[in-house]
Amino acid sequence: MSTLSEESRQIVASLTHRVGPNADTARIAHAIISILQDIEATLTPVIGQQGVAALYRRSLHLCGSTHPRLTSTCDRVQPGLVLTALKSVLVEQSEADALFFGEAMLTVFYELLTTLIGPSLTARLLRDVWEPSLSDTPSQENSP
Repeated sequence: MSTLSEESRQIVASLTHRVGPNADTARIAHAIISILQDIEATLTPVIGQQGVAALYRRSLHLCGSTHPRLTSTCDRVQPGLVLTALKSVLVEQSEADALFFGEAMLTVFYELLTTLIGPSLTARLLRDVWEPSLSDTPSQENSP
């Protein structure tokens, strides 16, 4: 299970990097949505849009049941892969809660995908979702 632990650290590092310094809830929500869009783009050719939406819904459910402090947030998100609805819910959270939600949700999504297709294929499919953001500089650092 150390692989999953390593992947969890990579997910958190990727999210933290995308959020950048001086994070507010809008930046955190944008980073989470950006990662979910990248995941959707990567997985849709493999499992279809309905498959990605089903994983997203299941991840929300598991996230809320695993982390009771996130239950109300997860319950307020619409059941489909409606990322604008998720973003509007996230910007209403505290910075700490929004970041915790992102870390927990993305980790649960990864764990769920791993149980379905295995750790090796999951790692290969989602590698580009995590790695580019770790090697690129955050958008706020590119500004003059």
